[in-house]
Amino acid sequence: MHEQVKDYYGKVLNGSDDLQTNACCTDTDLPSYLKKTLVKIHDEVLTRYYGCGLVSPQQLPGCRILDLGSGSGRDVYVLSSFVGEQGSVVGVDMTDEQLDVARRHQDYHAEQFGYANSNVEFRKGYIEKLDELGYPDNSFDIIVSNCVINLSPDKEAVLREAYRMLKPGGELYFSDVYADRRVPTELVNDPVLYGECLSGALYWNDFHNLAKKAGFIDPRLVEDRPITIDNPRIEARIGHINFFSATYRLFKLPELESHCEDYGQAVIYKGTVEHCPEKFMLDKHHLIERGKIFPVCGNTFRMLHDTRFCEHFDFFGSWDTHYGIFDGCGTALPFDQDQGGCGDSGDSSGGCC
Repeated sequence: MHEQVKDYYGKVLNGSDDLQTNACCTDTDLPSYLKKTLVKIHDEVLTRYYGCGLVSPQQLPGCRILDLGSGSGRDVYVLSSFVGEQGSVVGVDMTDEQLDVARRHQDYHAEQFGYANSNVEFRKGYIEKLDELGYPDNSFDIIVSNCVINLSPDKEAVLREAYRMLKPGGELYFSDVYADRRVPTELVNDPVLYGECLSGALYWNDFHNLAKKAGFIDPRLVEDRPITIDNPRIEARIGHINFFSATYRLFKLPELESHCEDYGQAVIYKGTVEHCPEKFMLDKHHLIERGKIFPVCGNTFRMLHDTRFCEHFDFFGSWDTHYGIFDGCGTALPFDQDQGGCGDSGDSSGGCC
């Protein structure tokens, strides 16, 4: 499978126009500050970009970031502009042709961002075998990935290695393709369907279980959208399965609980996270207005208090009294399948979940 993917992205595809579906190129509407940065990215890097979402988490100055499946380097260079000269970004990819494109534009982007030296590095390797890169445990503040984990034949190993490489309080923030059911083996083995980021997609519930097994106890959905295949021949083979492009954030916080528990806690957002002066979006169901007291469950409290976001919030309450399950929490379906319970998309302003 590795060789098939390398051939597809190194030899079959010469640019995003060569893709046969839109699964790997469904960027969401970008905020203005990201558009201003993308203007500075080299045309060749942009042309060889294949992604399925937005991988730009908040509050990046000084962070050390690892990009899994960095391809031509588009996201690496965008993130390098936000971490600043005191931060750094490492991209890992297994495809020589993509790495060649990324590496030959390092000086160009350093100059574009006004840096004395490039703050990026590109390494050849497999995202299931991060131990072979030689970095010690707890090396990165953030790990990102853009429509690549679905291409891995061992997704459990990717999540396990990502957890090991993250610093305590760090996060895996990534976009990928998910399915509403398990994809049959005969479709998984099709090189075109796999290369197009469809047949390698995880069933969303299998992803949740693998994430929790790796140590990411409470996966949080940031944004999602349905994928339209827009190719009659491919749709005839796999169109009975619904696919979604989704961005998740998974925190390395060992003390998280399996459910949203109520300890009577709350937070107030100070409005100080860069590019988020009025509202801070933790995930799809936690849009926190500046200056407004916002009740939270214990897990959300930790995601804000025990991470790089701590200085941007005031925190209220303790762990002395437990009030049971946080009001409104329960079993829910992700994406546009949501039918209520925890994460009901009807109102994201009234508190946790």
